[in-house]
Amino acid sequence: MIKTKKIQTPLGEMIAGATEDGICLLEFADRPILKSEYIHLTKLLNTTIGEGENRHLKLLRKELAEYFDGRLKVFSVPLVFPGSEFQQSVWRELQNIPFGSTRTYRAQAESLKKPGAVRAVANANGMNRISIIIPCHRVIGSDGSLTGYGGGLKRKKWLLDHERKYSGKAVDQDLFSEMS
Repeated sequence: MIKTKKIQTPLGEMIAGATEDGICLLEFADRPILKSEYIHLTKLLNTTIGEGENRHLKLLRKELAEYFDGRLKVFSVPLVFPGSEFQQSVWRELQNIPFGSTRTYRAQAESLKKPGAVRAVANANGMNRISIIIPCHRVIGSDGSLTGYGGGLKRKKWLLDHERKYSGKAVDQDLFSEMS
């Protein structure tokens, strides 16, 4: 069973989901596709979904609090992210982008040794169901612009600013000027 729990964050309420093997969902509660993500996850994992608690959700709440306090840069909570082999490779590669850094979709495709797959990489990023922990917010457009984040561009900007603040890297004001 996928157990779900609401988590309050500085960016608004999030919904977390976990199986006995790990976190499979961390999504903003106001996201319009949340219901379809529930349906898709239950089919992919051949299980049901309901409110509840388990050790992975407890660890997630602890780690998210530390992340938002600026004390945690790498999550340790186990993850479960069913999808195609390509999607899983994209999501694993997202986890290699360091805290406080960004990467373009092109650079992400090249790191996967699939330089012609920029659009497919962007699409797989958009299918990520585990926000923040699988950090698709760290991927930007080739021109440095903020593009495509399911939680909204204001949240993406907030997350990048937050990570830069606690990584010791200066915030690139030009990069975020269009969001002010």
